[in-house]
Amino acid sequence: MNHATRCTAAVVLCAALLAPFAAAAQDETESPFSWNVTAVSDYVFRGVSQTDEDPTLQAGFTYTSPVGLYAGVWGSGVDFGPGDPNLEIDYLIGYGVDVTDGVNFDVLLNRYTYPGASELNYNELITTTTFAEQYKLRVAYTNDLSGSDTKSWYYAVGGEWGLPNDFTLSANVGRTSLETDFGKDYTDFNVGVSRQFGLFNLGLGYHGTDGAGRDNNGRLADNRVVFTVAVGK
Repeated sequence: MNHATRCTAAVVLCAALLAPFAAAAQDETESPFSWNVTAVSDYVFRGVSQTDEDPTLQAGFTYTSPVGLYAGVWGSGVDFGPGDPNLEIDYLIGYGVDVTDGVNFDVLLNRYTYPGASELNYNELITTTTFAEQYKLRVAYTNDLSGSDTKSWYYAVGGEWGLPNDFTLSANVGRTSLETDFGKDYTDFNVGVSRQFGLFNLGLGYHGTDGAGRDNNGRLADNRVVFTVAVGK
């Protein structure tokens, strides 16, 4: 079984395991469960391809309690070169609260794991402040980026705006701060449009980085168009 097939099979298996819960969730108007399965033409994380510019499948499942605590799991195929890992599985736990009628604050602990390459595993603390339901300010920190004992901060601002005919425009600009011996600080950006069709969402986005990002990651940080097809609830 080749690399791409193994990545696809693993994520499909994850989605299949979640399917019974997803079906049950659809029956409840205010269900605490949410799920998604997504096909992407390229898995881009903070401006950098995680799949060697190839398509992959992704799947996620989250439970949110009435008091705002939530926990979930998310998986995606990856390709960092020959050998493992072929899969990323993230485990997350967080808490979201409405500070005022127009401001929401969310704090999340995300555990990035890579089966077959556990030396790359690491934790990241992510805070997101949402204003007026459409503008977001995100700050993330890790002291062990990709298992390297490297400290890194990530700062991002973004938003979403409704367009005619039920389209949505989104944009985001982020800045990654790295310790000098690991790489250069760099900026990433993305802008995209999407549209919901029932449970399905189709999206087209443009992602890129500045020169420092390309210096760190070569062609994997080149500007690119990404197409997504997602189903979820």
